[in-house]
Amino acid sequence: MRVVDSLIPRKGLKVLVTAGASGIGLCIARAFQEAGARVHVCDVDGQALDALPQGMGRTLADVSREADVSRVFEEAAEMGGLDVVVNNAGIAGPTAGIDEIEADKWRRTIEVNLNGQYLVAHHAVRQLRESQGLLINMASVAGRLGFAYRTPYAASKWGVVGLTKSLACELGPDGVRVNAILPGIVRGPRIEKVIEDRATKRGISYAEMEKENLSKVSMRRMVEPTDIAAMALFLATPGGANISGQALSVCANVESL
Repeated sequence: MRVVDSLIPRKGLKVLVTAGASGIGLCIARAFQEAGARVHVCDVDGQALDALPQGMGRTLADVSREADVSRVFEEAAEMGGLDVVVNNAGIAGPTAGIDEIEADKWRRTIEVNLNGQYLVAHHAVRQLRESQGLLINMASVAGRLGFAYRTPYAASKWGVVGLTKSLACELGPDGVRVNAILPGIVRGPRIEKVIEDRATKRGISYAEMEKENLSKVSMRRMVEPTDIAAMALFLATPGGANISGQALSVCANVESL
């Protein structure tokens, strides 16, 4: 195989993307569909699911609920197996000091961002063993750096990296690869809300907060959702066949948060 050909996913891959009806998840789902994959998406947003491109399977589900996750895999089974599972669902959680964060908001962030990834992996592993497939867990640069006033989010994403590396060791002998993608400051509504909340907490303007955030990125720019989708797609190519157990930052080199 020519090297350039090894950078193209084989057609007909069967792919599940959680939280795939908007944002980064939708960009990943579209990228796989454009590459010839069969794609099934789950999401908590019914309206966003209704607006998905034709040909994508869809399930309304909250990944923090095991009954919902079980139903996702039952409905995705119509594809006849799974080659790639993108564990993308996550929430931003609260922006506040540790003494101000309410316990229920802490628990909710962990339930979605970490417990949800466990539940998806728990239900995915049998099919991924059969296909010698790929599990991609969505972490964050907050999973390798400290993040003041965002401790529930950062703690959950450090947990995702630990989950990823442990599962790569556990499942590697079965031919299953497990990697984490660590997005940086990704352009879109979610980061706009985070910047707005941090600006309010700091008592500065949105523009000042955005400039300060980007000053901590060596390339001084945001990442595009397509950059994250491109990494996910590459991991599913023959060229990515020996990449496992890695926490891969796509962040324009975020130096601190």
